[in-house]
Amino acid sequence: MFYRALRVVLSFLAKMYLRPVVEGADRVPTRGPVILAINHLAVIDSFVVPMMVPRKVAFLAKAEYFAGGSPRKRMVGILFRALGAIPVERDNSRAALASLEVAGEILDKGQAFAIHPEGTRSLNGKLHRGRTGVAQLALEHKALVVPVALIGTDKVQPAGKKFPRPHRITVKFGTPLDFTRYDGMANSLPIRRAVTDEIMYAIMELSGQEYVDTYHKRPSEAA
Repeated sequence: MFYRALRVVLSFLAKMYLRPVVEGADRVPTRGPVILAINHLAVIDSFVVPMMVPRKVAFLAKAEYFAGGSPRKRMVGILFRALGAIPVERDNSRAALASLEVAGEILDKGQAFAIHPEGTRSLNGKLHRGRTGVAQLALEHKALVVPVALIGTDKVQPAGKKFPRPHRITVKFGTPLDFTRYDGMANSLPIRRAVTDEIMYAIMELSGQEYVDTYHKRPSEAA
């Protein structure tokens, strides 16, 4: 009850601060496993989308956000959990596999899960090639995929800025994508690639971003 009330308050404050234009939120199924596949322009993206839909949406966040004994860090952990964040270790060799396992458990419970197929936020504003984890989740757990486009979040929190600033954003939810025609083919890399590309194309149409058919390098990879 506490987390539900806190989420309502945070959602209200976010809508006052960001003045979002929300399109197609009614396209998100109210029950059953669903993946929200979102483009990624700013750190706040994972927190914005769950506040724009009526059902609870889980997403992964760095475990370090939940650690620490200071009052400030404890408060951050409480806020993150209220929004549906699940702590996960990302800085080890099994991080990607562990993340997929956590996401799969959420979907198997008939819940909603948000993911950024690009893997990391775009620093040039372009939509980059999606990683196939989103397809693996959709195929293995028979989840619908709702493409989601965020527009303007890079203005709210530009790269290098720690704190967001007021700016109107747009959140567009697309038509759910059903990939049950590929049932039993989750182990096929070509199928996972085709499903991922279909999802990214849908996001591109919603966002209007220029598409680049290469992976966007994570900061550690670009160093």
